[in-house]
Amino acid sequence: MPSKLIVTVNSSGRQAASLIRATSAVGYRVRAQIRPEDGLVARELGSLPNVEIVQGNLEDRTLINNLFKDAKLAFINTTFWGDELAIGRALANAAKKAGVSHYIYSSMPDHSSFLGFNWPQLPLWSPKFAIENYIRQLGLPATFVYTGIYNNNFTSLPYPLFCMDLQSDGSWLWKAPFHPDQPLPWLDAEHDVGPAVLQLFKDGPRKWSGQRIALAFERLTPQQVCAAFSRATQRPARYVRAPIEISVNIPTGYREQLEGIEKLFGGKEGAPYFGPDLDHSAPAEAITLWPGFRGMEEYAREVFPTEERLNGLTWMDDDDGEESEIGSLGSYGRGPF
Repeated sequence: MPSKLIVTVNSSGRQAASLIRATSAVGYRVRAQIRPEDGLVARELGSLPNVEIVQGNLEDRTLINNLFKDAKLAFINTTFWGDELAIGRALANAAKKAGVSHYIYSSMPDHSSFLGFNWPQLPLWSPKFAIENYIRQLGLPATFVYTGIYNNNFTSLPYPLFCMDLQSDGSWLWKAPFHPDQPLPWLDAEHDVGPAVLQLFKDGPRKWSGQRIALAFERLTPQQVCAAFSRATQRPARYVRAPIEISVNIPTGYREQLEGIEKLFGGKEGAPYFGPDLDHSAPAEAITLWPGFRGMEEYAREVFPTEERLNGLTWMDDDDGEESEIGSLGSYGRGPF
């Protein structure tokens, strides 16, 4: 039975929660930091075997310094809550001091750093790339996972970019700036991040130290995504290429992120999602880590209706396919975009 201790942060997020569920189930011990205001998911994680919940904010340097005590493994996904760059550096410093032997960091590319291209910087991705470079300079034995677009981003609520809008005739309409035939990388974050990262831990830093992993299990065009939704929900689904529409309040900085996405991926030929040096490895490398992934069609059939119901929507109960009354918007969960 495994006895090593894994540290996670922002543990109620989709990536960390997926890893906690996968590792605690097979006997790993997990020390999971959550923010004080985290709710339902945090309570679920706290009820799992082998999981120690540490409640507090990552601006607290004492908390960070104590987080890695006796830990040999860490999965770190920083977010825009607080000063992400400062927090990312402090976490890496504390892990280095504690002697963590395999540090897996959830990074993303900074497209503006690639020479020969006039690609914009995405403000919610560039701090991650800067933290990755700091970790490399620090000499931590580390692996860097780059996550594809979450299947779980889709909702029929009026959020920008991934609104699968329910029409009056019962069909779906997805409007986004991507070329309809541009293959994009996808993953079900809750189902697949955990098992894939667990395999990286099992293989160890001898195999993966310094490596970047494109964590996406399918490449689907927007047209193919809509076809998957149509088959799964038994409703027609149509894609229309259009500028991003913002009709609800969104987190600070996300408007600039959306503007960058439109420039970066919405051109005649969108930039490679993971960057030109890594894009070719998806999805083959991820599938070797975790062949039991959940694809878009299975997600749309099995999970999407459940997530919609949790948001107060009832369209899945309508036999005639008519649009249901929209419930409350709930919380806004951000995937890599």
